[in-house]
Amino acid sequence: MKAIRVHTFGGPEVLQLDEVPDPRPAPGQIVVRVRAAGVNPVDTYLRSGAYTKLPPLPYTPGSDAAGLVEALGEGVRRLKTGDRVYTAGSAGDGILGTYAELTVCTVAQVYPLPANVSFSQGAAVNVPYATAYRGLHDKAHARPGETVLVHGASGGVGLAAVQLAAAHGMTVIGTAGSERGRKLVREQGAHHVLDHTAPDHLAKLAELTDGRGPDVIMEMLANVNLAKDLDAIARYGRIVVIGNRGAIEINPRGTMTKDVAIVGLSLFNASLEERASIHAALGAGLANGTLRPVVGQEVPLKDAPRAHEAVLKPGAYGKIVLIP
Repeated sequence: MKAIRVHTFGGPEVLQLDEVPDPRPAPGQIVVRVRAAGVNPVDTYLRSGAYTKLPPLPYTPGSDAAGLVEALGEGVRRLKTGDRVYTAGSAGDGILGTYAELTVCTVAQVYPLPANVSFSQGAAVNVPYATAYRGLHDKAHARPGETVLVHGASGGVGLAAVQLAAAHGMTVIGTAGSERGRKLVREQGAHHVLDHTAPDHLAKLAELTDGRGPDVIMEMLANVNLAKDLDAIARYGRIVVIGNRGAIEINPRGTMTKDVAIVGLSLFNASLEERASIHAALGAGLANGTLRPVVGQEVPLKDAPRAHEAVLKPGAYGKIVLIP
């Protein structure tokens, strides 16, 4: 089979299309024929070597995919060959990920893909939607009737947060840096949309919340926004740090004067029990149409370097997926 392999850490150019042996499932494992694989910013951090825990070389990137069950290992009962599924990780110990024609997963890493959801949409579920769900519900403990600000709402995690918050009965304020992105955020359920490149967007945020600020902020670029978030957020507010690309200096008094909580989030820290609960909720939302993954780009597998460049560019618009 064909798979993207990283033989040395570095820039997007180290993503190499190789021919590798087809994987076989061990007991309790499943081989999935990948129809689409999701590209996430964390994939680029791992590839560059700029992450706390790195896979052994060489390895195939990716944790998100959707496709068909190709083969079942001994003891697997709840699935059959040909079933439509999406994945939440792989069983390759970081060596064989989802940027490939075939990938291997444990039973706990595979979930049914409803018929109304395309394979490309299925590849956009795991990291974006599980991250947004965990941030909104498990970390921020968001409540219906509260107001949430979603920074960078036109990207994969941002759109998931918008849809989840709107379905939860919250007032949703999203930001995006392009008119195309803002239109998309509005279409996905945000009640108000701001241009985060405009110098007065925080003043407009204050107006929209009658001067009190949002109760929850979903922060995708903390190294740029965190200090401003402390000024903007409501008393007793919760800031969930989902994305960050560098250091920032803040005045901790900003947390004291309003009793504000700053909470970090990494999906990798979620327990198996947490993940099962999250995906049960996501599966229901996909099936009833409440959750609608937006695919911005479909890129051929061989062009994975281009996808890694695109996922970090400003002006995010939906999810980028690779097509084997």
